[in-house]
Amino acid sequence: MQLSKRTIGIAAAVITVTIWTGFIIIARAMAHKTLTPLDIAFVRMIGAGIIMVPWGWWWVRRERQRNAVDANGEAKQYWLGLSPYPWRITATAGVLAAVLYASLAYSGFLFAPAAHASVLMPGMLPLWTTLIALVVIGTPVSGKRWIGLGLIVVGGMLVGGASLLRAFDGGEIWKGDLLFLAASFSWSAYTVMTRKHAMGAIPATIAVCVFALATFVPAYALLAWTGVLVSHLREAPWSEIIFQAVVQGIGSVVISGITFVRMVETFGPIRSTMITALVPGLSALGAVFFLGEPLYWNLMLGLALVTVGIVFGVKTVTPVRNR
Repeated sequence: MQLSKRTIGIAAAVITVTIWTGFIIIARAMAHKTLTPLDIAFVRMIGAGIIMVPWGWWWVRRERQRNAVDANGEAKQYWLGLSPYPWRITATAGVLAAVLYASLAYSGFLFAPAAHASVLMPGMLPLWTTLIALVVIGTPVSGKRWIGLGLIVVGGMLVGGASLLRAFDGGEIWKGDLLFLAASFSWSAYTVMTRKHAMGAIPATIAVCVFALATFVPAYALLAWTGVLVSHLREAPWSEIIFQAVVQGIGSVVISGITFVRMVETFGPIRSTMITALVPGLSALGAVFFLGEPLYWNLMLGLALVTVGIVFGVKTVTPVRNR
């Protein structure tokens, strides 16, 4: 039985939200382990690269055998013979989705708690994506969607409002919050980019991983080895390194990277990030059940507002035809 594009898109959305929610809960649980945030980004990219770079090698060779020229009759360009896209697209996707996003997000954990990350990263994606899509690709925004967007932002702020307000008490928490916001903006830009260039789910993820493994990984290894950057890779047990490589690399990058872009192909960038706005509330609920964190009224109200906002923004979805 062949599944419809809409069914596949819905399944991709469920998988993406589940993995992103698990990422936040795991980040809370492992906040004080051995690896530094940038160490985790490094291991994440290696774990993803081990899977996606060989896949990219196979993908490029298959495409060359099928069709060696593009629509203009020119030879297709594949960066390093591993990325399905030419240098410019590969580099832009890699910088936004791998280098900037991971570096900013994990650096944010140096200053602010994971609760802030759960609100300011997935929670703010709908706002950034709406604004970027409006400017870059001219995606229209209806009145109902603006209402939904407003409910999502308010709901997200309610989920983490109390902890976010502590950023004004002094200290360096505000630095982490700014880094989380910048990471969210970077991922939103990548989201719109995949739509603008009609990037497929698998080739887009391959391009991101190829760029990260070819640039960030060797650069960080050199800086960590020479002591320019503080790294605990040598002290960390192999069990922690392998766990992060599997969860962050294969789970967060490979699996959810593919399902997220597939969701964007089906629902468009704005609706897709509205769906992922469920992550802050669900991760907070997960922390209640799995980590024993207290359940407050603002969490339930915030999750309810986000859910209503998603209904406003996502209903009457028309699947996007693949180009």
